[in-house]
Amino acid sequence: MATQPGLSDLRRAKFARRAPAALSELVGPQHGTVTLPLHLAWSGLTTFDLDQPRLRMSYYRIVLAEGLREDLVRYLYRDLLVSLWPTLRTLVSRDVREVWESSFDELAHGAQAAA
Repeated sequence: MATQPGLSDLRRAKFARRAPAALSELVGPQHGTVTLPLHLAWSGLTTFDLDQPRLRMSYYRIVLAEGLREDLVRYLYRDLLVSLWPTLRTLVSRDVREVWESSFDELAHGAQAAA
């Protein structure tokens, strides 16, 4: 008798399907003000100043949690993600963190270096 996948397994599969093939695909904005569409920022703030550290962190957390593959590559920037990851990984769900760290060695190594 096959066991049903758990909720966490289903969430991880969803995030894995959405993840880009490589971090180099992440070519989003690095600076300035960005307004996220409602399917991403459906609750609360929708406009973020990426030059403000707290707003940049919130923006990345929202896009990682809610974004589809096309949103991830459009709104995230590779170098910013890598630099934010040691802190950002503590602000996203365990499922998001595990998918991204298992998919991208660079993030897993950054997490180990921060520990």
